[in-house]
Amino acid sequence: MRRRAVPAVLAAVFLLTAGCSSGGDPSGADAGASSPAGTTAQSSPAGSPAREAPPAKGSVKVLRTVATGLNSPWGLAPLPGGDLLVSSRDKATVTRVDTKTGEKTELGEVPGVSASGEGGLLGIALSPRYASDHMIYAYYTSASDNRIVRMLYDEKKPAGRQLGAPDTIFRGIPKGVIHNGGRIAFGPDKMLYAGTGESGDTGLSQDKKSLGGKILRMTPDGEPAPGNPFPDSPVYSYGHRNVQGLAWDGKQRLFASEFGQDTWDELNVIKPGANYGWPDAEGKGGGPRFQDPIAEWHTDEASPSGIAYAEGCVWMAGLRGERLWRIPLDGTRVSAAPQAFLKGEYGRLRTVAPAGGDKLWLVTSNTDGRGNPKGGDDRILELAVK
Repeated sequence: MRRRAVPAVLAAVFLLTAGCSSGGDPSGADAGASSPAGTTAQSSPAGSPAREAPPAKGSVKVLRTVATGLNSPWGLAPLPGGDLLVSSRDKATVTRVDTKTGEKTELGEVPGVSASGEGGLLGIALSPRYASDHMIYAYYTSASDNRIVRMLYDEKKPAGRQLGAPDTIFRGIPKGVIHNGGRIAFGPDKMLYAGTGESGDTGLSQDKKSLGGKILRMTPDGEPAPGNPFPDSPVYSYGHRNVQGLAWDGKQRLFASEFGQDTWDELNVIKPGANYGWPDAEGKGGGPRFQDPIAEWHTDEASPSGIAYAEGCVWMAGLRGERLWRIPLDGTRVSAAPQAFLKGEYGRLRTVAPAGGDKLWLVTSNTDGRGNPKGGDDRILELAVK
């Protein structure tokens, strides 16, 4: 049975005691807790001490506004030279942002995108061989499904025509008005990971033959990745409701954010083949068959989309919550109560990405039909965090 809501006081206790969750490695050993099958998590270099848990209290400083006037931005991909690529969910375009001047250059429109409801042009990522192949990967909603394509980025062509024709490498992810997932990222193993939603059909999450309500792991060509937990399947974990955040720490452990329904949003440590409970469980306490989240929030405080790892913490962008959450970690356990920053200052927050060292890129989401846009929205911010 789905877990019933508990009083707010108990919710705070859950946050403070997140380290006792079964979402971490049950043996207490952190190395390899969520490494892909057949790989070994990286350890600290020989002779160097393991990183200590970050301070219980941190800080966020907005250094500058990088760019303004973006239409329904969703995915973000930092380029090797420091500029950013950003996708527009509703316009189905990819735009290059000069991070020094804020100048925006539209690279082109992705054909075949059907932008309605929560669907459209969603996550983007650079090929792990981008320096040689100049390929951009994108997750989008078509007329029939959600799919992943790759496109050549040809900087020599005129602006607006620099994206090549999309090559579909993966299709058949269920689509809906809601819960289309959409985040894609290449992991430390150079495999492509995708967070999907159950498209409003909750039964898909527990069906290992369905691509809905899953985290998928595949090769750059869209084939099931070697070492996946289920034979000849791209399914890496299941029992998810709507995954829009993926991030790895320095030891190759995968974390994912997940939208709850009415009660609990989640941050999970992802283990190959594990079941994260939806729709039978929402939040902690689902029972021994399910992996508990390592932290949870009421849905009006989070509604999490993108996440990033920096300075020993997971940083989580909140849509409905309109705030940036700092979740300090000790291995795969939450080491102190999560902190909220920027509450209500910039509206809905969609995507957060590492910008090197203690810096983050943060993308707002107020022109998506659910926010209250202000002058200059939507925007990209540069943050200093600790």
